Amino acid sequence: MESQVLMDASSSSRGARENKDEDYWRYQPLLKAALRGDWDSAKGFFDQDPDALTAHITDAKQTALHLAISSGRSIEFVEKLVDLMPPEALALRASQGRTALHIAALYGNTKAAVILVEKHPTSLYIRSYDQNQLPLHFAANGGHKDTLLYLLSVTEDDPVSKPFAYPSGALLLYQAVDSEFYGSSARTNPPAEHYIALDLVGRHPELGTSKLVDDKHALKTMARKASAFPSSIRLNRWQRLIYSYVPVENYADQDHNRSDIENPVNSSQVIAQKHSWARILGTNFPNSVSRKLQAMLWKVLELLATRYGIHEVVEEVVESFPQAIWYVDNDGYNIFGLAVIYRCENVFNLIYQMSGHKQDMMFVVDKNWNTMLHLAGRLAPFDKLNLVPGAALQMQRELQWFKEVENLVTPGYKEYQNEGNEFPSMVFTKEHKKLVEEGEKWMKDTANSCTIAAALIATIAFAAVITVPGGTNGTNGVPVFSKANAFIVFIVSDAISLFTSTMSLLMFLSILTSRYAEGDFLYVLPKRLIIGLVTLFMSITTMILAFSSTLYLVFGNNKEWILIPVAALACLPITSFMFLQFPLLVDLISSTYGPGIFGKKSDRFFF
Repeated sequence: MESQVLMDASSSSRGARENKDEDYWRYQPLLKAALRGDWDSAKGFFDQDPDALTAHITDAKQTALHLAISSGRSIEFVEKLVDLMPPEALALRASQGRTALHIAALYGNTKAAVILVEKHPTSLYIRSYDQNQLPLHFAANGGHKDTLLYLLSVTEDDPVSKPFAYPSGALLLYQAVDSEFYGSSARTNPPAEHYIALDLVGRHPELGTSKLVDDKHALKTMARKASAFPSSIRLNRWQRLIYSYVPVENYADQDHNRSDIENPVNSSQVIAQKHSWARILGTNFPNSVSRKLQAMLWKVLELLATRYGIHEVVEEVVESFPQAIWYVDNDGYNIFGLAVIYRCENVFNLIYQMSGHKQDMMFVVDKNWNTMLHLAGRLAPFDKLNLVPGAALQMQRELQWFKEVENLVTPGYKEYQNEGNEFPSMVFTKEHKKLVEEGEKWMKDTANSCTIAAALIATIAFAAVITVPGGTNGTNGVPVFSKANAFIVFIVSDAISLFTSTMSLLMFLSILTSRYAEGDFLYVLPKRLIIGLVTLFMSITTMILAFSSTLYLVFGNNKEWILIPVAALACLPITSFMFLQFPLLVDLISSTYGPGIFGKKSDRFFF
C-alpha cells in the first residue's frame, strides 16, 4: 500500500513537470518574439492568450518582459508591453527573485528602467533573493554607470526599505568602488552625483568603515585599485608630460552651491575638504578607534596598499590614524618592511618624508630575526622583476634596493645574523644566484650580437678609406674628388665610423670577458653596455652618412635633387635602430645615471 502511494506521488510529480514543460513549449513563439523584439508576433499571441502577459515562459520563471529587457533589441517592444500590463505585474519575479527592473539594471538597459520606474516606482525597493539586492546594486555590480546614476536620482532614502542603511548601503558602496565609480565623469563641472562613491560617503559617512559579512569593505577594495592612483599608472615620458597638463576635476574643489548642500541637514555630511582617496572612504576617524577598525586598517595597509605600492592610501590612513604606522603583522613586518619585500618604492619613499621616527621604522626585526637589510636581500616578486627589461637590469635594480636599505639601517645591522646565522649579504647572494646567471647570459648574448655588427662596420670603414670613391690620381696618388665638399664629408664620417665601431667592439669584448660578480651589475657592466651601444649607434649613423656622400660623388654629377632620395633612404636604418635598440639604451642610462627610484618625492609631511 505504501509503495503504491509513493508510485502515485511520483507519477503525479512527473505529470506536473510534463505539464509545465508543455506550457513552456507552448510559449516558444512568444519567447522568440520577445528576444527578437518582434511586437506584431507578440501582440498576436497576447490577443489569443491574455494570460501570457504575466506568464512564466521559461524554466527560470522569466516573463516576456524579462526577456525583452535582457535582449535589449527593441525599447519600443518593452514600452508597448508595459502599457498592456497592470502596474503590479511589473513586480513579478524571475528566478532568484529578480524583477524586470532588476534585469534592466543588470544589463544596463537605462531606457527600460525609466519606463518601469515611471509605471511602478515601488519596484525600486524590491529586493532580490540573492543578498537582498535592490536594482541599484545590480547596476553598480554590473558596471553600468548611466543606469546607476538614473536609479540613484529616483531612489529615495525610504525609512522602510532603507536602501542606504547598513548592510544595503555598505554593499552599494563596495560595488560602486569595485566598479571604479569614484571619480568624476567627463563633463565640465559635474554635479556631485557623478562622484558616486564620494557622494555616498558624503551623505552616509558611516558606510566608509562598514564591513560586510564576507570581509568585504570599500576601503579594502579601494586599496586594491592600483589604477585609480597616479603613482601606480605606468606612463611613458610623453604620456607623463601630457598627463601633467590634463585638468582633473576635484569634488572637494567644486562650487557647492547645490540645494542639498545648502540644506543644513545635509551640509554636515558633505565632505568639504581637499580631495583624498581615504577621505572618500570615510576614514576621518575619531581619536577612540575600535580594535576591529584598527585591525581593518592594518589589513588595508598590509595586504593591499603597501603590496600594490599605493602610497596615497598609506598616507591618508596614517594621517587619519597615526597609530597605524606602528602596527606590525604576525611575522613582525611594518609597512616599510612589506614595501621592501614587495619592492614598492612608492611606499618605501615615504620614509624620506618622515621626521626622526624613520630611524625607528628601520630598526624592525621580524620573528626570524631578519632585519630590514635581510628583507632587501630577498629576491623581488616575479611581477615586480618583470617591470624591468632584461635580467641584467633586474639584477641592477635588486642591487639598488639592497644598497638603499643598507644606507638607512645602522652599521651594526650589516653584520646582523638571522635565525639561520645568515648575514644580509649571504641572503642576497643565495637568493640572487640564478638571477646573476641569467644576467650574465643576457649580457653576453647582447654583447655577442653587437660585437658582430661592430666588427662588420669597422671592416667596411677601413676598406672604404683604402678604396676611396672615384679612385686616385695616377701620378701623385691624390683622390680624384679630394676637392669636393662631399668627399670631405665622406672622409670625416668614415673616420668617425671606424673609430667608434672599434671602441664599441672593445666595450663589447670587455663585457664578454668580465668576471660577472654581483656588484658589477650595479655600475660596471651597465656602463660598458651604454658606451658600447652609444658608439655602435654613432658608427652606424656615420657609416650611412659616408655611404650617402659616396653615392652623391659617384652618381650625383652635382645634381642637388639626388640628395633628397638618398637622405630619405639613409634615414631608414637609423630610424630602425632608434625604434629597436634606443629604448634599451634609454632604460640603461636612466637606471644607471638617472635620478633613481628612491628619494623624497613630496614635501608633504608623513608622521
